[in-house]
Amino acid sequence: MHYQDALAEEIRDSAARLLAEDVGPGDITAELIPEKQWARARVITREDTVLCGVAWVDELFRRLDPRVRLHWLAADGDRLDAGATFLELEGPARSLLTGERAALNLLQTLSATATRTRHYVDLLEGTGVRLLDTRKTLPGLRLAQKYAVTCGGGHNHRIGLYDAFLIKENHIAACGGIAAAVEEARRIARDLPVEVEVESFEELDQALAAGADVIMLDNFSLDDMREAVRRNDGRASLEASGNVDETTLRAIAETGVDCISSGALSKDVKAIDLSMRIVEQEA
Repeated sequence: MHYQDALAEEIRDSAARLLAEDVGPGDITAELIPEKQWARARVITREDTVLCGVAWVDELFRRLDPRVRLHWLAADGDRLDAGATFLELEGPARSLLTGERAALNLLQTLSATATRTRHYVDLLEGTGVRLLDTRKTLPGLRLAQKYAVTCGGGHNHRIGLYDAFLIKENHIAACGGIAAAVEEARRIARDLPVEVEVESFEELDQALAAGADVIMLDNFSLDDMREAVRRNDGRASLEASGNVDETTLRAIAETGVDCISSGALSKDVKAIDLSMRIVEQEA
């Protein structure tokens, strides 16, 4: 399935799951409100953020109640200052309140990933190094968080286990060596990129000799990264991995590697503080 098609399907499925887990057989608290009462609401961010999740919220309210109208004042990838209103909603008061938490849960999580990514990308400005995500995503949110990374200016490493080879320590041991693993990968799917994770210069030389497309330098020191860049001499794309955070990111980039991967973009994010408020009601 094409990535965009898979993402569209994921948006539909996510909206259905969010409503099923929160609303279940019905919102009993919303029944306190008269059925015909109409309301307007707005959503604000209480901290600086990069917005992500517009399509998910649109789909959620479409499923919940197509009478709800959403007016977005920002788009995915936009930077928002604390206090900014970025969404206005109008519709049955019951539906606005029923969909509130599911919508905010999704927005605050995806915006957190986009915001962390943008912060890291800003730290890399001028180096030409690409920031990559990993498969260390929150369960059930793989495509959503991968999309959020792109909204923050990052790049997707691979979506899953099916779209690129990443030959790691245990694969190497089970295959009988780096050369054998790369050769088998080429036999299985010649059109897919082959990446090899290495932990020493000896393994680096073996991966280069085997013709790996990408070589991941696992927990190399800065000096060792610089030496790896010299040995590589442009033959393969070099990816730095391990011990990556905002204090080390720039120094790693300046060693000359081509890209840096970080699981922190998706697995360690802190949800953005968002709030929805009813601002007007009418019978």
